[in-house]
Amino acid sequence: MASLSKSKIIAHRQCPKRLWLQINRPELIEISAATQVRFDEGNKVGDIARQNYPGGVFIETLNRAEAIAQTKEAVTKRQTIFEGAFFEENVMIRADLLFPENDGYRLVEVKSSTGVKSYHVDDVTVQSWVMEKAGCSPTSMTLAYINNKFVYQGDGNYEGLFAETDLSNQVKPNMSQVQSWVDAAEKTLALTVEPAIAPGEQCTDPFTCDFIGYCSPPEEGVEYPVEILPYGKAIASELRGDGYKDLREVPADRLSNPKHLKVHTATLSGNAILEQEAISQIQALPYPRYYLDFETIGFAVPIWAGTRPYMQLPFQWSCHIEQTDGSMAHKEFLDLSGNDPREMFAKTLIEAVSKDGPVIVYNAGFEGARIKELAATFPHLASELLAIPERFFDLLPLARNYYYHPDMKGSWSIKDVLPTIAPELDYANLEVSDGAMAQEAYKEAIHSQTTPERKEVVRRAMLKYCEQDTIAMVKIVSAWSDYST
Repeated sequence: MASLSKSKIIAHRQCPKRLWLQINRPELIEISAATQVRFDEGNKVGDIARQNYPGGVFIETLNRAEAIAQTKEAVTKRQTIFEGAFFEENVMIRADLLFPENDGYRLVEVKSSTGVKSYHVDDVTVQSWVMEKAGCSPTSMTLAYINNKFVYQGDGNYEGLFAETDLSNQVKPNMSQVQSWVDAAEKTLALTVEPAIAPGEQCTDPFTCDFIGYCSPPEEGVEYPVEILPYGKAIASELRGDGYKDLREVPADRLSNPKHLKVHTATLSGNAILEQEAISQIQALPYPRYYLDFETIGFAVPIWAGTRPYMQLPFQWSCHIEQTDGSMAHKEFLDLSGNDPREMFAKTLIEAVSKDGPVIVYNAGFEGARIKELAATFPHLASELLAIPERFFDLLPLARNYYYHPDMKGSWSIKDVLPTIAPELDYANLEVSDGAMAQEAYKEAIHSQTTPERKEVVRRAMLKYCEQDTIAMVKIVSAWSDYST
């Protein structure tokens, strides 16, 4: 039987089927760009945690026997230990930080989150239990997590990046349960067929499962599941309970929410609904029209002076400019130097959008917040920057309130709206196709080991993705302006 680890036990506690598939059907794992970004950030956080405590012994080897032997030697010498290895009761753990105290070791688990989450307690409990079994019971158990108030000064000093919470009083009473967790996981792994567990809340809590696509395939004959009703979890559950699976089967009198009724009507007819109010607002927009989109990056470990953990830092914009005669120009900005791009981002943006005409965006709250942050950081540009959001025209609420196409299946994301208007523009054909992938691409492009050739490939892919977002807005505005009700 495969040995267990802390992460495998936590995975089993989320869903036994997840662990069984992880061991027996690993080819089914789907690692999203967002998940990969989280993994990368976690690794960087671990590096900085060790940097903050110089003089420790880093158990770097991945060979189990060597790691355990090196850990035992370090314990004997009463050294500070990073990634200490312990293997007991068929469970392997690596302890992030171990600090010698008078009568033992203080265990510190490092997380890239900005606070303590419930599963962190289980995480630290498993580690403490294995260490106790190995004869190195921790004297106290602490969780170190990101202090999102920390402001990096650009000097390589990350003292203050982490906040700590002592979990000892929560962990110690739970340690007696770990043996039952181990037994349950081993019982699951002894099964010759995957556990019969239906999809549910466990698929996304506390993590989105890597097997969600496998466990939740489209239902045969159900093209429009009742769950597409926006913010309709309760009514969808009620409809399911009454035997309705596809929204087309549901009688209209079972729905009372106006938006649900609109979705239902469009789904039954197979046709889009666009209300006159949207058409009127679009047609009233003066020229020139500026279609604007940003891309941002949020580092768990800040790399630029004056920035905080996970602060959304803009590094790219795309802008299509439409004149009265229908002519179109495109401008863009992307800095892949690895230096702080924000000031040049702001300067070029101010120049691109000029001073007159609506600035059309999709989700004004996001772009507006970034512009306000830029204004606070660069006071000499503040007045020009803050004038831009005053010209915003937001397509997202317009879409939510007045437009629906059955192919959107309950989502007003621009990536779901665009194919209903311009199906020839497919994000799936792009190398970079969403914001998480753009962040991953940005990190690859600025990495010191990325070759110039690869950097150029990534640059072109990032420019094409951001440009498509503004082309999408152009297409939406054009289609709605010409729409015949």
